Amino acid sequence: MTSYFFVLTLQLRHTHHAIQKDRAFLVCWFTHHARTDANHIDGKWPRNSPVLFVSSSNSGTSSDIILQIQGNITKWMKKEGEKLTPGDVLCEVETDKASVEMECMEEGYLAKIVLGDGSTGIKVGEIIAVTVEEEEDLAKFKDYSPSISDAAASSKEPSPQTPTKEESPEVAATNTEQSSAGGRIFTGPLTSMLAKDDKVHISNTKGTGHDGRVPKIDIKDSPASGGKEVSPALDYIDMPQTQIGKVAASRLLQSKQTIPHYYLTVDTCVDKLMELRIHLNSLQEASGGRRISVNDLVIKAAAMALREVPQCNSSWTNDYIRQYRNVNINIAVQTDNGLCVPVIKDADKKGLSGIAKEVKHLAEKARENSLKPEDYEGGTFTVSNLGGSSGVEQFRAIVNPPQAGILAVGSAERRVIPGSGPKQYEFASFMTATLSCDHRVVDGAIGAEWLKAYKGYIENPQSMLV
Repeated sequence: MTSYFFVLTLQLRHTHHAIQKDRAFLVCWFTHHARTDANHIDGKWPRNSPVLFVSSSNSGTSSDIILQIQGNITKWMKKEGEKLTPGDVLCEVETDKASVEMECMEEGYLAKIVLGDGSTGIKVGEIIAVTVEEEEDLAKFKDYSPSISDAAASSKEPSPQTPTKEESPEVAATNTEQSSAGGRIFTGPLTSMLAKDDKVHISNTKGTGHDGRVPKIDIKDSPASGGKEVSPALDYIDMPQTQIGKVAASRLLQSKQTIPHYYLTVDTCVDKLMELRIHLNSLQEASGGRRISVNDLVIKAAAMALREVPQCNSSWTNDYIRQYRNVNINIAVQTDNGLCVPVIKDADKKGLSGIAKEVKHLAEKARENSLKPEDYEGGTFTVSNLGGSSGVEQFRAIVNPPQAGILAVGSAERRVIPGSGPKQYEFASFMTATLSCDHRVVDGAIGAEWLKAYKGYIENPQSMLV
C-alpha cells in the first residue's frame, strides 16, 4: 500500500471571509492538493506540496497590514510521534502583532519537527515539520532533514577573488617581516626605522594599510611607542529583536519617510475633567463597576471630536482620500515585546464605562502577547498618552499609517493663571496635547478645528455625556 507524507512550510497569503467581509482577520489552515509517497524520500519535495498558510487580510475599510515575510515559532504543542486529529493545536506561531495557534486539519501523525521551539526568522516557504498518514511511516523520518536549502545557500556563495600578480612599486620596495601568526608583514624603510627608534615590534603590530601593510601611522599610534592611548573595550549586551519590534520599526520608518508630518499643540484646562472623573468613579465604585481613568476620558473626547470633524478621520491613497464613518481609536500600549496599538471600535458610540472596561482588557492581552488581529486592526486614529506615571509633559508622536493623525497627550500640571481682578492669581491644572497630522490629508486649518473641538470636550466634559 502506498502511504503519503505532508511537508509543512510557512506561507503568507491574503484571503477574504465570506461573512465578515469588513473585518480583517488571521486564520491558519492546511491544504493537501498534492501528496508525496513516503516510500520515496530523497530530500526533495514538489513545489505544490501541502503547505501550512498563515494568512492575514484586510477589507480596505481599516488599517493596511504589512504582509509578513517571516515568522517565529513560539512553542510546539505536539511532540514527534503523536497522533493528530482535526482541530488539534500543533504550535503557536508569532506574527507581527500576535501569537496564533496553528490547528491541524487532517488526521495523521507528527513525524518530524524540523524547526523547534523558539525558532525565529522563519522565511516564507521554509519547512517547519512533516506529518504522515500511517503510524508505521514514522521511523522513515527519524533522521530526515531538508538539505536542499543548505545546498541552495552554498551555491550562492561568491568564489574567492584571485589576487592579481601585479604589485605596485611601493609594495615591491617594501621590507618584509614574519608576524607572530606566521604571515608576512609588509613595511617601508621609514616605518622600519621608526619602529626601531620607538622599540616597537612590527610583528606585534596590526597593519591598517593595503593587504595588512604597516604604515608609519600604525607605529606612532602603537601603545608601545607612547602614542595614542587605547580606550578600554565597551561592555555591552545584544538584545534580540522581537517580531513585533521589527514590524513597528518598519512602520515608523515608513511613516517618517513618506508622510509629511506637521504638529499642532494646545493646552487644555482639566479641572472640570478631574471633578467629573471623581464623581463618576464614586458612582462606579458604588455599583461595582470599573474605575474610569483620565485616558478613558481623552479617548472619548478624541472620538467625539473626530465625529465633529470627520476630515481627520481619514487616510491617504494615491487616487483618493478615504473618509471613515466608523470612529475606531487605536491606543498605544508598551509591552516587553514592543509597542502594540489595540483598537477601541466605535469609540464615539460607547460610554465611558464601556471604554474603560475595553481598554483594560486589551492592555492586559497586549502585555500577555495574546492579541488577535481583530484586536488591533481597523483603527482610524491613534491616541498615545505618556502622562500619568511617566510624567512626560509634552511630546510629538509619529503618525500610524495609513491613518492621518495621532494625538500625543502629556501629564497634567498645576499652573498659576491670572485671577478675576488686578494683582490676583489662581491655580489651575493643564494638560498639553499635540496633534500630528498627515498634511496630504489634513490641512492646518482642519487640524486646528479638530483641536478646538477636542479642547471643548476636555474643558466641558459634561458635553460628552449628552
